[in-house]
Amino acid sequence: MWNRFILEPMLNLLLWLYAHVGDFGLAIILFTVLIRLALHPLMKQQTKSQEAMMRLQQDPRWKEIQEKYKNDRERLAQEQMKLYQELGVNPFGSCLPLLLQLPIIFGLYQAIMLALGNTPAQLLELVRHLYPALHAEQLLPIDNRFLWMDLARPERLYLPFLPFGIPVLAILVGVSTYFQSKLMSAATKPKDSPASKAKGKSGKKGRDESSQMESMTKMMNVYMPLFLGYITMTFPAGLGLYFLVSNLVTVFQYILLGKIEISLPWKKAEKAI
Repeated sequence: MWNRFILEPMLNLLLWLYAHVGDFGLAIILFTVLIRLALHPLMKQQTKSQEAMMRLQQDPRWKEIQEKYKNDRERLAQEQMKLYQELGVNPFGSCLPLLLQLPIIFGLYQAIMLALGNTPAQLLELVRHLYPALHAEQLLPIDNRFLWMDLARPERLYLPFLPFGIPVLAILVGVSTYFQSKLMSAATKPKDSPASKAKGKSGKKGRDESSQMESMTKMMNVYMPLFLGYITMTFPAGLGLYFLVSNLVTVFQYILLGKIEISLPWKKAEKAI
């Protein structure tokens, strides 16, 4: 099941792109763009779900339910589910795109390791998973060089005056993941309305709960870049290239959706006039 529906389609798509562009690094970049485009509808739904959950946390009815049924977990869960349904909020809507990316990451890792194999046993295993239309004899062996990187190995940039290699790709993945997370958090954070500012005590409770969520988001904004940076440092560079391009494309998608405002110099000048 895994080979037929995950590994082999991804492997053959990668090699089909490689056959047309002649560079495996470019093939991974194009593959990433195609994956992000395919997941775009789910990304829109994820954004809407995140915004809805943030609004729900600021709703006084949510806090009232928690206070009223704090000693009855079963009734609390029932009332929360009713409020979810009333407001049209799917509590799992923001998790689906993340879960769908896990088999993509695992499949891409296997596809890269298979595609860049160079021993007879590895090449034989690769041919077993290729579709006949690809003409394996014309593609193999695959050139695993892209810029300064060996896509089959963890990336390091070696400079003559340094005794160690610099994990440039891991740094780029960590930095881009951090900024992507910050931009996504800002994009899904609802703006305070005048009514919400005048709620008194209940408004203060909502703000306290919102601050707790913001604290958790800040923690994730730190841990995720470190986690993906570590994976990039220890796994083949092809996987890190996928992470980097995916982050950049995701930010571009948020810009297209109007979720991120870009302050351009000429726009500031127009406002000043």
